[in-house]
Amino acid sequence: MAAEEVYSVERVMEHGPEIYAGTGLDVRAVVARMPHEVKEHFLLDRVPWHRFPHAYGTDDSVPLGLAALRSDDAAPVDRALGSLWSTVCHQGATSPSGALAVPFLLRAAADPSAHGRAGTLELVAELARPEHFGDGTRAGLLRSTEGRMLWDNNGYLVNWSVEAAQDAVAADADILLALLDDPVPGIRGLACYALATASGAVGRISAALHDRFRAEKEPAVRASLVLAIGQLAREHSDGRAVAWARALWSDPERPAEVRVGAALVWPCLVDDRVPEELRAVLDDTVTDDTVRLMAAVPWMRAVDEHGAGLTRCVAQMLRPDARAAVDSDPFA
Repeated sequence: MAAEEVYSVERVMEHGPEIYAGTGLDVRAVVARMPHEVKEHFLLDRVPWHRFPHAYGTDDSVPLGLAALRSDDAAPVDRALGSLWSTVCHQGATSPSGALAVPFLLRAAADPSAHGRAGTLELVAELARPEHFGDGTRAGLLRSTEGRMLWDNNGYLVNWSVEAAQDAVAADADILLALLDDPVPGIRGLACYALATASGAVGRISAALHDRFRAEKEPAVRASLVLAIGQLAREHSDGRAVAWARALWSDPERPAEVRVGAALVWPCLVDDRVPEELRAVLDDTVTDDTVRLMAAVPWMRAVDEHGAGLTRCVAQMLRPDARAAVDSDPFA
């Protein structure tokens, strides 16, 4: 590819996006080839940001924002993080520049002295997911892939951007695996949320999540671990998780958040009709206290950021005909 070549929407419309597959205009290829020292030492000037626009075009705002995340002062970090959310994950859509940012976001979030770690880590997790905007259905809650082709406002294939972000998560899975032992519960939960999107190293990640689940004491993190294990199993066709999830939700000795999490995972893994036994478990365990507890779980925040994620999710899963009413009325 000539150095001066730029992404052409017209060429994509004529030949399809495959014309750029594997080239320097395929963000998946660029992320895969990013040298380790570039990521480790924040050598942002060696990343071809100019080839890959964000929501507002092409400029230096993404590398400048990433550099600002390393500030000792919380105020510029907050400003930079807000700007990054707006530019690389605008209205929930991943941009190619966002995928390029993932390795640096991970390293910023892993620094125990850094400001804004939770917001930075959540941005990674959202960049590695397709848009879902309140989708708590059986098909949507644990979805990491997009079956249809989606394009961003610059004409770039969103599917490639999401895949590149997921590949970046897999390549740096060790960073996130270490965060499963972070002293801050919210960071552990968000590490689960990000790890669930990984495109590779799935066996090692799943084993680590199971190990952490057996040791975890924080209820919201326990629920996050259940959902992360379920999402990896769904996206990578691990049928063993079906029996595992059923054993959890059907065990009355398990804590409510574990039973609820597993009761949400199980319908996402199978096409079977939801059994009355599972419905009864949710009737017993979805209390006001459980709803408040689960509001801290990232998957539930993605369904409803105002705290009603669990109730909305249960309504969408168990009463699919009610989804339209729930979507139009947040209090339905």
